[in-house]
Amino acid sequence: MSPQQTLETGTAVRAPESLTMAAALNAAIRDAMVDDPTVVLFGEDVGPLGGVFRVTDGLYAEFGETRVSDSPLAEAGIVGTAIGMAMYGLRPVVEMQFDAFSYPAFQQIVSHVAKMRNRTRGKIPLPIVIRIPYAGDIGGVEHHSDSSEAYWTATPGLTVVSPSNPADAYSMLREAIASDDPVIFMEPKSRYWSKASLALPVQTEPLNRAVVLREGTDVTLIAYGPTVKTALATAEQAVAEGLSVEVIDLRSLSPFDDETVGASVRKTGRAAIVHEAAQFGGYGAEVAARLTERNFFYLAAPILRITGFDIPYPSPKLEEYFLPTPDRILAALSTWEWS
Repeated sequence: MSPQQTLETGTAVRAPESLTMAAALNAAIRDAMVDDPTVVLFGEDVGPLGGVFRVTDGLYAEFGETRVSDSPLAEAGIVGTAIGMAMYGLRPVVEMQFDAFSYPAFQQIVSHVAKMRNRTRGKIPLPIVIRIPYAGDIGGVEHHSDSSEAYWTATPGLTVVSPSNPADAYSMLREAIASDDPVIFMEPKSRYWSKASLALPVQTEPLNRAVVLREGTDVTLIAYGPTVKTALATAEQAVAEGLSVEVIDLRSLSPFDDETVGASVRKTGRAAIVHEAAQFGGYGAEVAARLTERNFFYLAAPILRITGFDIPYPSPKLEEYFLPTPDRILAALSTWEWS
């Protein structure tokens, strides 16, 4: 599907305008609330303030406190309340404010949100969207720059997605809110201010599909969320070195799109995965193992992981040395033997 395809909803199509990712997310929540009166929004400072990153700006004024409300600073309470709401027919969209702030809600998410449908043999779905602004490159201190995706992807029962651009941000959030199953919606903070011209509402690829953003023949570079921009910059830089790099935006971390990614890896014969989280036990380890198991005889070299280092997220003055860069990625690719 084209990123400009109209979303099939009751929302009228607007004229094209330049929108940031934050504005696209805001529009997605607003349109979902207009179309479905069971959609409610709550979390820390999402009301009159409009959220730390202003993603919910204006929604309190438009929909009022019965549908948009501030919560106490209690993430376990936020998610526990959302579970009750979803069990009784609402579609709560909740915000964790920052990535590491979601940890107090870990038990609620893992033990209840992820398991309720299975526990009740399908009788009680939980249509909950848990929005988590995540990752670094904003000059934030610790507890404000974590990449916690591996915790959630290791939990069966959760759909885990991460958009990398405004069009996907809108389309994927609309689809997540409409889903009858819980979705961990991970928003890359460093991309909130990226812009694109959009005529909303738009519909991109389905929520569980990866997308080939750039065709290539020598190596498949796999990224998601904040590192998609890095991967595309690497592909541009690689041209000068005679490399043709194919770039895939995973979009959905769980479930994983084996079909799209596997086809690319079989074509190029080489692959590398890029993410900000630490390497040991990180999401890239699962990607590398999965692709190797399914495509071993097509691979010309081991699958590489270019990631953050195995340390807690550093201070703002040091994060530029921690984050994957095009130079680091190209240096890693050069370690292969190229025949």
